[in-house]
Amino acid sequence: MSAAGNLPVSGARLWDSLMEMARIGATAKGGCNRQTLTDLDGEGRALLRRWAAEIGCTVSVDRVGNMVLRREGRDPSRPAVAMGSHLDTQPTGGKFDGVLGVLAGLEVLRALHEAGIETEAPIVLVNWTNEEGARFAPPMMGSGVAMGLFDEAEVLAKTDPAGAVFGEELRRIGWQGEAEPAALQSLGAYFELHIEQGPLLEADGIPVGVVDRALAQLWFDVTVTGEDAHAGSAMGPRRDAMVAAAILVQAVEEIAREAGADGRGTVGRLTVTPDSRNVVPSRVWFSVDFRHGDPRALARMGEALEARAEALAAARGVEIAVEPFWEFPLTPFDPALVDALRRAAEGRGLAYRVMPTGIGHDAVYVARRVPTAMIFVPCEGGISHNEAEAITPEWAEAGLVVLADAVLATAGRATGE
Repeated sequence: MSAAGNLPVSGARLWDSLMEMARIGATAKGGCNRQTLTDLDGEGRALLRRWAAEIGCTVSVDRVGNMVLRREGRDPSRPAVAMGSHLDTQPTGGKFDGVLGVLAGLEVLRALHEAGIETEAPIVLVNWTNEEGARFAPPMMGSGVAMGLFDEAEVLAKTDPAGAVFGEELRRIGWQGEAEPAALQSLGAYFELHIEQGPLLEADGIPVGVVDRALAQLWFDVTVTGEDAHAGSAMGPRRDAMVAAAILVQAVEEIAREAGADGRGTVGRLTVTPDSRNVVPSRVWFSVDFRHGDPRALARMGEALEARAEALAAARGVEIAVEPFWEFPLTPFDPALVDALRRAAEGRGLAYRVMPTGIGHDAVYVARRVPTAMIFVPCEGGISHNEAEAITPEWAEAGLVVLADAVLATAGRATGE
């Protein structure tokens, strides 16, 4: 791919940076385990800080650990144009989820520095803390606090499964700063490049996704209560919570498929009581995650789950409680920034698809306060949160050039250049 566009970025250097970062927390199967606020997370942050210093960017860190790399513009009073994503990974994560967006942003800053291009607005790169939520839940804590959606004190007090405290771990690895997280609400624009984490772009041979919205989400806690019984007891009188739960889990998939192409339905967690090989389960709890691009359709999915649960409880002599747990609204991205991405792809001669994200990203929280848009690039087989996660250098470069050109157009090349 030619780099003869608005900004002479280097796809090869981006790829080299991705591979160097991937050595921190590398796993035997080719992925990364660089969970948030571990020593390895601190090591990855330190590498990013070193790279920033090499090109003269200032680095600040806020009280929840969000890193901000800043390159001044001709007019420092103008709101900064931002890029960003995250460096933390799942325990068995890949090399590209989140990391691509951070290091592509770094490559944009490097290219600006080398070309001596001055922009009107400052440009910043943000490495958000704990996007994954693998060690400390919920996910997207850094962006959530910065955008005023999470309470800072509550986040700092969160514990991981081993009892480690978020704030204490942040200080232990040396990455709790003094900056005010809410200062990031003053950004003028935010772009995030990410792998699709789905199969659509690869299947259609399209190198770029222009993301114009995030699907609405509705989560439930479901508890099925039956009665303990010996595994050798007769089948007739049983009130088996597991069988009822299994039927309802299947119903979650059916409801999502019936909702159309934008429907999503997932049961990601399930616990059984008493969890004994020769006891009929008396209680099963499981999570339900519904998503859709139409809030009305999403509401109907929730209503369908409750109706299925009521009918199933009556038919099988069990009790089923369906409790709302969390709701995330449909989040449109900024039309002007979406158009900037479209123009950037067209200017580079790259095919693109306008599409939603059904997955939570820091950009989805940032969009509540700051004009935001996202770029997707394909990933092989749609596989992510997996050590087998893979992209090609060509896909990485396609996302990079679209990001670079849209950022430069938004920040404004200073006159006289």
